[in-house]
Amino acid sequence: MVRYKATISYDGTLFAGFQRQTKERSVQEELEKTLQKLNSGKPVKLQGAGRTDSGVHAYGQVIHFDLPEERDAEKLRFGLDTQAPEDIDVISVERVSDNFHARYNKHSKTYEFLVDSGRPKNPMMRNYATSYPYPLDLSRMQEAIKDLVGTHDFTGFTASGSAVQNKVRTISQARVEKDNKTGFLVFTFTGNGFLYKQVRNMVGTLLKIGNGRMPVSQIKTVLESKNRSLAGPTAAGRGLYLKEISYDD
Repeated sequence: MVRYKATISYDGTLFAGFQRQTKERSVQEELEKTLQKLNSGKPVKLQGAGRTDSGVHAYGQVIHFDLPEERDAEKLRFGLDTQAPEDIDVISVERVSDNFHARYNKHSKTYEFLVDSGRPKNPMMRNYATSYPYPLDLSRMQEAIKDLVGTHDFTGFTASGSAVQNKVRTISQARVEKDNKTGFLVFTFTGNGFLYKQVRNMVGTLLKIGNGRMPVSQIKTVLESKNRSLAGPTAAGRGLYLKEISYDD
């Protein structure tokens, strides 16, 4: 068997998430169906670097899969790209060693979150940015977001019911800026891993800080208390993008 690594992007609007679902459409299922066509009708299982939830988009998701013989990487990419649904794009394909694993090889992820702030909102972007029609103080959010950088226990920013025991993660970059061209707020987070709905919970908290309904110190309070009820609401997933995955090797 020959192992391949692929970088893909997708519009998450019509997907129930990346991971295969029992009765709903998923990115994994669509790509596995396409790979099966290219593999003479024989099933191919793929592994993603991480899951994305319903409605969440990706610029740079990474997957790996095995085929029974070596293929020309560009022809394989072209075949996958042209036969996959239009809301999936296959950016690159390369052969990798047998011990490469998209999920378990050490890597960092970068997420981007777009917020359409103020009024009027842009209806054309309703599936690609989360609307927040209330006043926001950017400087307050820029001050508060710095407290997320570093190694912390992110229990307070995790969705309730998470089965993950170790909730310590390291965030190496956290910033929020205004895109002067679109007027959108752009939140960017880079870390060695993120918990279920962690990014959306952090953004929801920062928006309440920006709106003056929470103090700038609230990020520290949530981290120290590990109390989810002290954080803000979960921001809608449609503004979230898996931007990039970088492997240490």
